[in-house]
Amino acid sequence: MTESNGSEARDQRDQHEQAVQAGRQEPMPDWEKRFRAPRVSLPDWAEDAPDHSLFVSNATGTYELYAWDRSTGEQRQVTDRPNGTTDGVLSPDGAWIWWFDDKDGDEFGVWRRQPFTGGADEPAAAGLDASYPAGLALGRDGHTAVVGRSTDEDGTTIHLVRTGEDPVEIYRHRESAGVGDLSHDGSLIALEHTEHGDAMHSALRVLRPDGTAVADLDDTEGGTRELGLEVLGFAPVDGDTRLLIGHQRRGRWEPLVWDVATGEETDLALELPGDVSAEWYPDGSGLLIAHSFEARSELFRYDLAGRTLSEIPTPKGTVSGATARPDGSVEFLWSSSAEPSAVRSTTGGVVLDPPGMKSPGSVPVEDVWVEGPGGRIHALVQKPQGVTGPLPTVFDIHGGPTWHDSDSFAAGPAAWVDHGYAVIRVNYRGSTGYGRAWTDALKHRVGLIELEDIAAVREWAVTSGLADPDRLILTGGSWGGYLTLLGLGVQPDAWTLGIAAVPVADYVTAYHDEMEALKAMDRTLLGGTPEEVPDRFEASSPLTYVDQVKAPVYISAGVNDPRCPIRQIENYVKRLETRGAVHEVYRYDAGHGSLVVDERIKQVRLELEFAERHLKGRGSAR
Repeated sequence: MTESNGSEARDQRDQHEQAVQAGRQEPMPDWEKRFRAPRVSLPDWAEDAPDHSLFVSNATGTYELYAWDRSTGEQRQVTDRPNGTTDGVLSPDGAWIWWFDDKDGDEFGVWRRQPFTGGADEPAAAGLDASYPAGLALGRDGHTAVVGRSTDEDGTTIHLVRTGEDPVEIYRHRESAGVGDLSHDGSLIALEHTEHGDAMHSALRVLRPDGTAVADLDDTEGGTRELGLEVLGFAPVDGDTRLLIGHQRRGRWEPLVWDVATGEETDLALELPGDVSAEWYPDGSGLLIAHSFEARSELFRYDLAGRTLSEIPTPKGTVSGATARPDGSVEFLWSSSAEPSAVRSTTGGVVLDPPGMKSPGSVPVEDVWVEGPGGRIHALVQKPQGVTGPLPTVFDIHGGPTWHDSDSFAAGPAAWVDHGYAVIRVNYRGSTGYGRAWTDALKHRVGLIELEDIAAVREWAVTSGLADPDRLILTGGSWGGYLTLLGLGVQPDAWTLGIAAVPVADYVTAYHDEMEALKAMDRTLLGGTPEEVPDRFEASSPLTYVDQVKAPVYISAGVNDPRCPIRQIENYVKRLETRGAVHEVYRYDAGHGSLVVDERIKQVRLELEFAERHLKGRGSAR
């Protein structure tokens, strides 16, 4: 692969700045700078070679994988593909970088690997055909991998792969499953599975490398109690059979230590109010605790011997990822709505600071709590400083749906604020971070429940004087795009226009065309297939209400998207065309969103221009 330090992208930025100084171009606006400014992910590091790290960056204008040798400071671009690459894993010995090779963002492909020091790519799991990925765990011996695969034909299969040998299938099931972790000595393999048919709540199974079962843990109780489990990782000690897992037994995600050999469970009982995740410190003496509560997060160290919890100071905002280093320090990716992301360390300073232009900040987020039909709804509000309402207002709806908006930096909402809009993000029922009951509430009345919460926040925004009822935009991507199209039809008088990115538009067709794991999720959410519960699919499909849509509609879609496939979007668009409804469609060559910075900027610009055209001349007198 090519070696690069982002010089091409910096040359383009330098040429732009020179043109600005010469008076040939307008200065680059802040909203565009936020997208173009180099960004990096939290670096992963090799367990047995901690100076070897792997991270993702957009330094060249496309998100790609980069190798970083901390001992020398050298950084090397690992992948170089037109549509970008973000899925990569560093082997524990630090010798290899595995990366997932799909076609133009369709998420269907094979694993390849490349030496950490550079060289030609080679098939990493020879003998396994292309598939959707279902997890990967690499052994410390440098020759062993556990590879999860998902296809429409086979469901989920999991294979033991050893260098020079044919892959061995050790697990197969029609329902979704995934690789959790491989024990430190390679003798145990932890899986998450949904054999019980509930794709929202996994059970756990531990296997030996020959595929025989060692232990099972299932909190669903045959589907009568909907509690999920997740694999967080084996203890980093040879011969140690302790597995760190997450559970929901007290109504939120919490960690416990499960000894898979004896069955003993050690409940940490941390008494933190929000969702809690954890990972081992490298010496196995403690746990790095990540606590997420009401759209913000914080870090702690839990000492296993003393059973004590001590806070790790971080600024107010959101920690998007954290890792404990061998020296006991913690590196974490942090941001707030006002301050761009940075990889920081508890030793002080920034760990990884890419060269080039710096991203401008934005305005702080304000918290709003609104009474809704299912309980108090948390919304995050940003608005231009020094401006009073009523304002044109964007309801930017998050995807998932099992996700949540947080006090973290986001270039998209900041662009709307720059252009004079208030932005409201709603953590509707279905969102994570507010307890299991809130997350699980949207079953069967899918989409309609979320819209009830969005409507309640809309009512608050208008009656409070913040939002102009004649200039209300409903927008979002993925599940947020789905809720946008559904909302335009179900609540046609509530919205001035809608902007939907990579949405579900025709739920039945989407189900038949989407990747297998999402089929399983839809069966869980709606209680069956379109043939088994047709009324539920009809009630939750934007296509059902397309003839009620009054607002202009803008839709953008990736033609290779396996999550919200293009055919079901075309079905919706044809119905708009038949009615002569005002709409615009932008199709681009990628999957579920783009990893190319220029493409992202183009999409935001098109959305802003669409809004400007259709809101011009509207609104309350000022």
